Amino acid sequence: MALAIGLAAAAPAQVTGPARVVDGDTFSVGAERVRLWGVDAPEGRQVCQNAQGLDFACGDAARDQLVGLIGGRGVRCEVRDRDPYGRAVSRCVAGSTDLGEAMVEAGWAIDYVQFSRGAYASAEAEAHRARRGLWAGRFETPSTWRAEARQARPVPASPPQAGCVIKGNINAKGRRIFHVPGQEDYAATRIDTARGERWFCSASEALAAGWTAARR
Repeated sequence: MALAIGLAAAAPAQVTGPARVVDGDTFSVGAERVRLWGVDAPEGRQVCQNAQGLDFACGDAARDQLVGLIGGRGVRCEVRDRDPYGRAVSRCVAGSTDLGEAMVEAGWAIDYVQFSRGAYASAEAEAHRARRGLWAGRFETPSTWRAEARQARPVPASPPQAGCVIKGNINAKGRRIFHVPGQEDYAATRIDTARGERWFCSASEALAAGWTAARR
């Protein structure tokens, strides 16, 4: 009995259920936010170049790939860690598909060697050889893009009036999205009024102006 209890206590945490995809390596299962272990996909606002050298929203393309891989099925995740944002860093499957491996094989995520220790190196090498996904053109690694984006952000404009703290951001694809305090991307979002970005005093005001609520 004691041995059985000890084995149960040592078993890894599991997250299972329907998934709502946020981006190419992140989704929600109920109230739990899950980050795929061992891979790194383009950020939601990241822009890459395709085989013809034209810009495209690779973050959106990666998100769509993950949506397709899950295909409306429930996911089963083994939680391995928690990241600084509180997300459950997990190795996940939908049916028999390892989602992290499949994303790398399709060329829409890279092997995050810093954490995976090369678990998906062969899948990445095959995607690179076949010029799939990101490898068909040119791209910055997501970690490099994040670092450069942090350095390039302009000094945030101040809200036009007290209490108007909702941030109306325009992403790389021209989508108008608003972020409210407490959301994951709120602190990182900077408002550049010269680009048409703006502050709102309420969510209803933002919606009435044609902006969409951020997913995270």
